[in-house]
Amino acid sequence: MSVNMYVYLATLGVVAIALLVVLINYNNIKRPKKHKTDEENDMYNLAKIIREGAETFMKTEYKTIIPVVALVAFTFSLLVEATSGLTFLLGACMSSAAVIIGMRGATYANYRVARRAFKDKKVGRTVYTALKGGSISGLSVQAFGMFGIILIYILQYELFKNTGTGHGLIANLSCDPNVMRCTTYGLGCSTVAMFNRVAGGNFTKSADISADIINKINHDFDEDDRRIPNVICDFIGDNVNDIAGNCSDLLESFVATLVASSLIANIVFRQNGAAYADLYNLTCLFPIVVAAIGLLGCTIGIGSAMLRKEKMSDNPSGELNRVTYISSGVTVVGSLIASYVMFYNVDLYTSFKAGWLSPFISAVFGIISGVAIGKITEYYTSTDYSPVQKLAEIAKEGPAFLVTLGDALGFRSCLAPGLMIIISMIISYLTCGLYGIAIAALGMLSFVGATVSIDAFGPIADNAGGIAEGCNLGEEFRAITDKLDATGNTTAAIGKGFAIGSAAYATVSLIISYIGNYSTDGNISLNLADPFTIAGALFGALLVSYFMSLLSRDTIDNAKIMADAGNAQLKAHPGILEGTEEPDYAAVVEGGTKQSKQTMLGPSILAIIVPIPCLLIGFEFVGGMLVGATIFAIPMAIFNGNSGGAFDNAKKAVEEGMLGEGHLKHSDTHKCTVIGDTIGDTRKDVVGVCLDIFIKMMSTVANTLAPLFSMMRL
Repeated sequence: MSVNMYVYLATLGVVAIALLVVLINYNNIKRPKKHKTDEENDMYNLAKIIREGAETFMKTEYKTIIPVVALVAFTFSLLVEATSGLTFLLGACMSSAAVIIGMRGATYANYRVARRAFKDKKVGRTVYTALKGGSISGLSVQAFGMFGIILIYILQYELFKNTGTGHGLIANLSCDPNVMRCTTYGLGCSTVAMFNRVAGGNFTKSADISADIINKINHDFDEDDRRIPNVICDFIGDNVNDIAGNCSDLLESFVATLVASSLIANIVFRQNGAAYADLYNLTCLFPIVVAAIGLLGCTIGIGSAMLRKEKMSDNPSGELNRVTYISSGVTVVGSLIASYVMFYNVDLYTSFKAGWLSPFISAVFGIISGVAIGKITEYYTSTDYSPVQKLAEIAKEGPAFLVTLGDALGFRSCLAPGLMIIISMIISYLTCGLYGIAIAALGMLSFVGATVSIDAFGPIADNAGGIAEGCNLGEEFRAITDKLDATGNTTAAIGKGFAIGSAAYATVSLIISYIGNYSTDGNISLNLADPFTIAGALFGALLVSYFMSLLSRDTIDNAKIMADAGNAQLKAHPGILEGTEEPDYAAVVEGGTKQSKQTMLGPSILAIIVPIPCLLIGFEFVGGMLVGATIFAIPMAIFNGNSGGAFDNAKKAVEEGMLGEGHLKHSDTHKCTVIGDTIGDTRKDVVGVCLDIFIKMMSTVANTLAPLFSMMRL
């Protein structure tokens, strides 16, 4: 048995351990508890409504996803490479598995967290329960993403040993089957991620906007008043977007970094002759080893938190940071050892300027830049710092002042994260060549299991707080869940920083790989002075702009539909507001789900469809399109995420009394920040989070169809 096979089997062993932890935590969260009080029974029933609504949404969404995925897979097998359709399906299945398990875990955990706060009245025990629920999502993302790619590697390198050319079932198009299987696996993950982010974001932000309008603008109610049916839709949306959408998003990002690393290794080393044959094999293995070490680190970090059940403090941030420190610490130390063992004799390759340390340095700089981007994002979006405080203060002057300053804040916030990406990318390149850029992206996401676990902590706590308020449990219990929710908002900012940063690295790596497909002498370049390249770059930027407009329009259209449905129900049944009649939650959920399903198809398949007619224009146009889209999309993702987060937290600052008497809940200032929040909702949770998937998806499609591009090059 080859050394590679031992590595693959060891990696599968780590995946199995992580999935075992997922199974244990899931069964523990799902296990029913006896309801000893009426309050517990009420909480359980409300959580059941949320869970069933989320499951209904996902079932409806997948009625569209499954036919599209099947059609694309069939087309790949017929026209591109015979087995590529199967690997595309595998990617879609791995992403879907993580999504479904993670969301179900979260919808059981929200009740358990609310119940824990009600029974124990201790923050520490509540943090433990929320983190356990989040770990189901986090470990599933990294484990399923790795399982699929390892399965492909075992089949193609160890069993089939396919080194020849591949063909479609009916088309005689030559391609590298090894590359094609990896890219189509990544594309399968991307396709599911795009559908989940577009549909989930559309639904949840439509529900959130409509609930805010009815609750706070029309009736002066509190945030989570369950008399408003749209509020329950908002709870459901937290699960279908912040859990399901986030799982598929970061799984796709994680897989994209693995695929990009493999593609760059193929371009830089395999095409440079037999002298680099051993180095090529090692550069393909190294990302897998680092990812396995990262998953092991996440499992250890989360496991250590589970063992501290009775010792958890009342500081949620400290407990979550401990998980991150352990996970990242194991990953960094393990990566250092792996870099030495695998590359200690690598002096013959001049691009590794620091010898065996080169890949490790690139990975560490990826981690550092990701953390830095997250902290910068936190500065611009947290109520603890001056940008949001000034934004809340200007709300006294009216919506025009608020929106203008919020836009200025969002645009200003693009510079520092962009510079971090640029600096880290240049250092990675100078240290480890083109391969270093891909490894930097992998470094960011090497412990994504912990990142997603902590991200999922937020919406679980948010749902638990909504359940506590919806069941009128009192301020004491809501204070506990609010403390967890506030911590979750901070960790979510860091998670978005990682997602945007890794998207930049991964997309650049994929673009380099696309260009490298046409390199015959190892000189990888794209002529930026070529008119076709310039035209393509402009088209790519315009395409991103059009994509953003589709998402924003569809979300606000659905928000109006859901607001009208909620208002009509309240008007027809006065007993709902009086508390004598229960709202018909299912009717509003069904209407919002139907609209989200109808509008998700166009934006979701745009990245797949658009590159195909570009074949007729040629290599330079497509290369320019990818560059232009990336350059425009990265700052737009940062702008939308940070301005939206700032608007959201400006509202929370007012609600927490930061501006003093006369500017509390239900005041004109508060209503002004609610308007800002409704604007920011679409930005941060629909547009911003979809842009990174969009550019990676287009770049993956370009790599997948590169053989066609080379045949039709002008």
